[in-house]
Parts: sequence; C-alpha cells; structure tokens
Amino acid sequence: MRYKPLISSFSAGFTLLELLVVVAIIGLLAAYVGPRYVSQLDKSEVAAARTQIEAIARALESYRLDNGSYPSAETGLNALRNRPANQPRWNGPYLQKDVPADPWGNPYSYRVSKVSNGRDFELLSFGRDGRPGGSGENADIRF
Repeated sequence: MRYKPLISSFSAGFTLLELLVVVAIIGLLAAYVGPRYVSQLDKSEVAAARTQIEAIARALESYRLDNGSYPSAETGLNALRNRPANQPRWNGPYLQKDVPADPWGNPYSYRVSKVSNGRDFELLSFGRDGRPGGSGENADIRF
C-alpha cells in the first residue's frame, strides 16, 4: 500500500496575495497602535521629570534644614552629594545618587532667590526641547 500525503504539493504554501493581505493588516495595526504608544511614552517622561524634581526639592529642603540656607548658585545641586567647603553643618549626602539629567537628557535648572513660586529657589526642566516655554511635552516643568 502506498502512502498518500494529506496536503498536495500545490496547496502547501501561501500565495503572494495572501502574504500582502497579512502585511497590510499588520501595517494597519501598527498605524493604529503606534501613535498611542508614543503618546503614553511622552506622558511617562513628563511624570518621571515631575517625580525627579520633587525628589531633588525634598533633598534641597533637607540641605536647608541642616545648613540654614539653600545651596548657592555657584555650588548648585552638586552640594546635595558633595560637601561644600563653607558648610560645616553639612550632613549629606542628601541624594543617594548624582543629580540625574531630566528624561530628555538635559540638566535641571536651579536658581536661588525669591522667585514667583513663593520659594527661595526654582527648580525646573525645560521639557523635551530643552528651551524655556513651550507646550505639551515641550512645556517647562517647575517646582
């Protein structure tokens, strides 16, 4: 008795038309899901920047409680990790790691003085574009 295959050799593969239909469906799904994924990524970067700014602000408050004032503009945020020469009451480090860059790779801006937010310092990220102002993901994130 001779063995007969269940599938003939003529119907064993996909036609070019079937492959094009599958590729088109995958393309439509990517076009639908892609922008939603990117918008969620942008929202998470903004949330990460806000969280980092709040953590740095808490460290600045701890520094002020120990030393009587915020770090000077010259010393900057590095005073949260390394003892400034003129601070005998420094009880740091106030951050576990070095001051991070914002989620877009730019340094945080730190200014000391009475500013419009009612505090003695201003801490901000300039957003995705790294420039003051903007809207959406390019908007400044302030504390």
